[in-house]
Amino acid sequence: MGREQWKKIWVGSAGNMVEWFDWFVYASFATYFAGSFFPSGNPTAQLMNTAGIFAVGFFMRPVGGWLLGRVGDRKGRKAALTLTVTLMSASAVLIAAAPTYAVAGYGGAVVLLIARMLQGLSVGGEYAASATYLTEASDPRHRGFASSFQYVSMTAGQILGLGLLIVLQRTLSDGALHSWGWRIPFIVGALGAAVVFYLRRTMLETEVYEESADSGIAAGEEKGTIKALLRHKREAFLVIALTMGGTLAYYTYTTYLTKYLSNSAGLSKETATLVSFCALTVFACLQPLAGALSDRIGRRPLLITFAIGSTLLTVPILTLLKHAGSFWPAFGLSLLALVVITGYTSINACVKAELFPTGIRALGVALPYAIANALFGGTAEYVALWFKNAGIESGFYWYVAGCAAVSLVVYVTMRETRNLDLKAISGASPPPPTPTPTPSPTPPPALG
Repeated sequence: MGREQWKKIWVGSAGNMVEWFDWFVYASFATYFAGSFFPSGNPTAQLMNTAGIFAVGFFMRPVGGWLLGRVGDRKGRKAALTLTVTLMSASAVLIAAAPTYAVAGYGGAVVLLIARMLQGLSVGGEYAASATYLTEASDPRHRGFASSFQYVSMTAGQILGLGLLIVLQRTLSDGALHSWGWRIPFIVGALGAAVVFYLRRTMLETEVYEESADSGIAAGEEKGTIKALLRHKREAFLVIALTMGGTLAYYTYTTYLTKYLSNSAGLSKETATLVSFCALTVFACLQPLAGALSDRIGRRPLLITFAIGSTLLTVPILTLLKHAGSFWPAFGLSLLALVVITGYTSINACVKAELFPTGIRALGVALPYAIANALFGGTAEYVALWFKNAGIESGFYWYVAGCAAVSLVVYVTMRETRNLDLKAISGASPPPPTPTPTPSPTPPPALG
């Protein structure tokens, strides 16, 4: 890969990293700020309240997917990526400055809710714009490898959040963290977003988008519209179905894992955070390797491997994790789960982008993906806590395994997308054949 392509990957990934740092620190620090916005009482109930607001952010993602996907298809990937990081910066500032329950009653929770709605709008467009940009900006022979950096950057954002949490746990008292220390990561996120805003203003647009005038949507005014997306209903449904199992498993073993280890397995918050940090660091390193493998053997084999592994291993892994008891068993089981999930995370960005023509690619990825995330990824933590509160925590394990089984059916029946030419994919109907004119009969010679 050339230097220019590496530059595009870096700029796209750096912004994605900051976006997901802000998105994930909410989940990582929820155990510390849950009591700041809701009345004291049952810790699990407080976590359910913050998890409910976390889920609201996911339900805003379809709206963000629609609005920012439209911007990405009509104004360019660069414009959409710049707008997403602006929204994320604003949401981080709001959370950092939100008043507590002791100061403003439920007013602080309202501010928290508004901030999560802004984050939902931002991330709803960020995923598709980033996936589309990384896929289009790469050499066709290395699309899987290049697009895998989306989850490298997403995971790097979470690793940075967890790393900051570890530092704060070791430098601040538990009381200080619960009182005001949890605001620090949101201040850091806002500053990081300002830096990325500058980087994205100077980024280059993809050649595929610049050459898209004749690449699929016949009328320019229909780019990025629901009307245009409805011409690709099958592909949109496919994105929802192939996302369902993957996103639920991903959020189970990333955003929810730390809480599960501390709230269910009985590990200390510090140990649970360290387990997540170490497992996610290895997980991030695996993404480019799996993406490069998909460029050689195809996307479907990796997706099928993930679905089979997640269907068969989810219940045993989560059951054993609950009784892990110490760092090393918890780390080994968590890493095993993340290795299985790599079959989905490393390539799902390019698989979805490869399904649509250029003029509808950003919206085609954004809206169906955001819907699937709202229904399955965003509710993962809340559903898990609901099962726990009801005394049937193992029911959540079977729920995750069942969703993976449904996605397995989709992976087995879908087409391979590795060798598709992004510039050649057309969403327009082929023109009717031009009729061959019938020669006029030669008039008979005149008599006489």
